[in-house]
Amino acid sequence: MHTAGRQQALIMLLVGTLLTLGLFPCPAASFDWVPSDEEIQKYRKSWNPFSHGPVLLQSVDIQPKGQLSVREFLFSQLGDSSFGNQLTFASDATSGPVRLAQLNPSINAAYGLTNHLELGAAISVNAFWAESNGVKTNNVGLGDTSLILKYRPIVQNPDSWRPSLTNMMQLVLPTSQWAGTERPPGGFSPLGRLPNTRFGSLGFSEGLMTRKNLEPFRISAAVFYTYSAPGDDAGKTTYSADLVNVRLVVEHILDDMKGFGYNIELSTLSGLPWRVDGQPINSGQKNGFSIIGVEPALQWKFGDHWVASAGCLFTVAGQNAINAIYPNISLYWYWSQSGKVIMR
Repeated sequence: MHTAGRQQALIMLLVGTLLTLGLFPCPAASFDWVPSDEEIQKYRKSWNPFSHGPVLLQSVDIQPKGQLSVREFLFSQLGDSSFGNQLTFASDATSGPVRLAQLNPSINAAYGLTNHLELGAAISVNAFWAESNGVKTNNVGLGDTSLILKYRPIVQNPDSWRPSLTNMMQLVLPTSQWAGTERPPGGFSPLGRLPNTRFGSLGFSEGLMTRKNLEPFRISAAVFYTYSAPGDDAGKTTYSADLVNVRLVVEHILDDMKGFGYNIELSTLSGLPWRVDGQPINSGQKNGFSIIGVEPALQWKFGDHWVASAGCLFTVAGQNAINAIYPNISLYWYWSQSGKVIMR
């Protein structure tokens, strides 16, 4: 992309961020950029049964003030074929040259600072076993650490089509690199990480998330842009591609009391052939890459404070990437100062 195109993209990204953060008013609306107590109470009294929610997308509607969630997430990856230079379906992937098995357990915590702001953090362990061009490698070590801030300027109105809108900002600290953990082949944490980032890199992500509850369905969507800071390889400064993550989730709740239902979740990861800062890419896939996956999942609750979900993400198409499946299971525990958990 030419310099002018990069500058235009950067301007669009900054404008979108400013709009979301409410630094200047939206000309098409006359509401404040902080939901009123009446709007929040109206939303909380609407249909929204206590259940797990999406697996591959953190909740759009944030934690109420004083409520804490702790998530144990076990994510794995199994892949033995690859996509070529053209975007093709998984059935067209060819065997090798990389065979990869990866296990990525993590613990995520989120706390409602106010009814409009949520602070979160995530820490992980990464283990992989790989064979690349006949050479076998394996490694187990500390993964990367994420610090997350979510701000919800708009809460959904159950009496109209207005959805919730949330801005998510994430800082990824390369704790895996600091701890000496090796990068897996391909250089990425599993596709289900949100947002997925380059393993062992300092990363900055900005995202817009939206959700609407339409009994018995909940529909969520999000887009995230990730910039990786310049790295270092044996004294050489490295520049890797910027990343775009997209999520679309449809939940169908079959039993409100048991929090039981199923999800269909779309997840994509794309590496762009350019960087916002204009530096030439000299690390990773220089011509870009794409992965498109779909996950069916089940969710249920077992108690007043515990909910769980299990599913498997299947790669359906890709370009310059590994073809893999991603079995996973997720468990949430909630605590509230009031003693009663409020569904987000």
